[in-house]
Amino acid sequence: MAVPQRRTSKTRRDMRRTHFKLQVPGMVKCENCGELKLAHRVCKSCGQYKGRQVVR
Repeated sequence: MAVPQRRTSKTRRDMRRTHFKLQVPGMVKCENCGELKLAHRVCKSCGQYKGRQVVR
């Protein structure tokens, strides 16, 4: 079984973990009502997508 010969330093460990961070989803303002929504999705409050009424 593979066992590391030396202990991993805090710096090396933290450098490896720099990519394990949370990412904020891409939020944009709705063109019609101005509410924040996920990009490329229908607005929940007014039901519009790309300037067209999609959902009542």
